[in-house]
Amino acid sequence: MTIGWKGVFPAVTTQLREDLSIDLADTQRVVDDLVRDGVTGVIALGTVGENNSLEYEEKVSVLSAIVEVVDGRVPVITGVSEYDTRRAARYAQAAEKAGADGLMLLPPMVYVPKAAELVAHFKGVAEKTALPIMLYNNPPAYRTVIDQEVLEALRGVENIVAVKESAPDTRRFTDFRNAFGDRYVLFAGLDDVALEGLFLGAQGWVSGLTNAFPKESVELVAAFERGDYAKALEIYRWFMPLLHLDAEHDLVQSIKLAEQVMGRGSERVLPPRYPLEGARRAEVIAMVEKAAATRPTLGVAKAA
Repeated sequence: MTIGWKGVFPAVTTQLREDLSIDLADTQRVVDDLVRDGVTGVIALGTVGENNSLEYEEKVSVLSAIVEVVDGRVPVITGVSEYDTRRAARYAQAAEKAGADGLMLLPPMVYVPKAAELVAHFKGVAEKTALPIMLYNNPPAYRTVIDQEVLEALRGVENIVAVKESAPDTRRFTDFRNAFGDRYVLFAGLDDVALEGLFLGAQGWVSGLTNAFPKESVELVAAFERGDYAKALEIYRWFMPLLHLDAEHDLVQSIKLAEQVMGRGSERVLPPRYPLEGARRAEVIAMVEKAAATRPTLGVAKAA
């Protein structure tokens, strides 16, 4: 199975009303704005989309609304983050029916599986859908490692096509390319090692802070792709203080607050998360305001 996934795929936010009910219309607006700003795909209901705080029916309604507003302009990939294989397979089938273009499949939540159990989980979901699948590796968050042993065991599963690599150890990009060649499309998944991931073979970037600064994110990757590494590095260095937020446990609150400061969305989140308060809130606001005041010039330069 071949896919054309590349570029910048923001993990989009799920917008909420004041009573914390889901605001589908505003979620559509936020996603439409991102597509208009040039992103090349979207991740619906990832960590930033508060997947695990939503009921099954809510997930399906949010995904359906995003598919509707995107209207085929870019691929829509949805997070599949469930406690067990049955629930994951059920949602995968619903996502396919709703019109998603792919799945971002996480390890089982809570339970930390052995390698053979992890392989069985991924295979169990893959066999229930025809959609292409991106595996999501994030050991710091989920205590489970998708290593070479797991990927080797999945080599023959044709619709497992990509890996979102969110481990902070960038050596893994090279190790995966050496071990598997182009069998798996690699995506950088941790914002503050995104450019390193691109240099080491990632074909795209699943990003959190793109929600607040989409044009800069798109230009960072575009500059890299055209060989203008000086521009890519300029943008990356400007962006880095905010990109570090993606590696913190309060990344969802920080990213949604950044959206609000930039006039793109609301900071409201679902419990057990609560909006940032006190010094942390002031710190994030100051970081976003400084970034907005010092934005790099985004005029397209010639390749070096």
